[in-house]
Amino acid sequence: MVDGRSLVTSLSLLACLGLMVGCTRSDPAAPSGTSAGGTAAAAVGGALRTEPAPVVVLHTSLGPIKLRLNTAKAPATVDNFLAQVDGGFYDQTIFHQVQPGYVVLGGGYRADLSEKRSRYSIANEAANGLKNLRATIAMTRPLDGVDSATGPFFINLGDNPQLDHRGATADDYGYCVFGDVIEGMDVVERIAQVPARASGDFPSLPVETVLIESATRAR
Repeated sequence: MVDGRSLVTSLSLLACLGLMVGCTRSDPAAPSGTSAGGTAAAAVGGALRTEPAPVVVLHTSLGPIKLRLNTAKAPATVDNFLAQVDGGFYDQTIFHQVQPGYVVLGGGYRADLSEKRSRYSIANEAANGLKNLRATIAMTRPLDGVDSATGPFFINLGDNPQLDHRGATADDYGYCVFGDVIEGMDVVERIAQVPARASGDFPSLPVETVLIESATRAR
């Protein structure tokens, strides 16, 4: 599965480390329906206006990570993520898998490694043309289920085209990117460099707990 625990194992089965797929790009300010300033266009009273893209801050034990979310390209995924931010789901969860140069995974397990159950599975929006490039954030999911993402997510540390949407099957559908890191990639890199070890179902668990203390909206 490309879920919170076994991303590495699943990825190695694919192509060395071809793990999750998504729908954003390193500069999601460019996709249609979004302005260069990261704003989503909306028609109101016959006139076109723009709304700033939602921004969320992950307050981690190694520093803050600021995320810009792409409502134009991944509306259902963003709605789900924001609902869980507002509900405190990500508070006191950990980064449970790290792979330098590839991805870091978080948001689904507590420090004692107990799983945190999220609301429900959501539709996979990976087919919207966005790509898994460095600094994008995407949802994890089991490899055998297209519409099976819930709460856990990953941040790309490099360009990972093997995770992009390629077809209609579960193996090829990919993992939905729904935003990007606009501040704090140095923090993400520090998280990735924490020494890791295999522990039970966790193939690359940081030996030092890296905690998401809280997740809050900045905009």
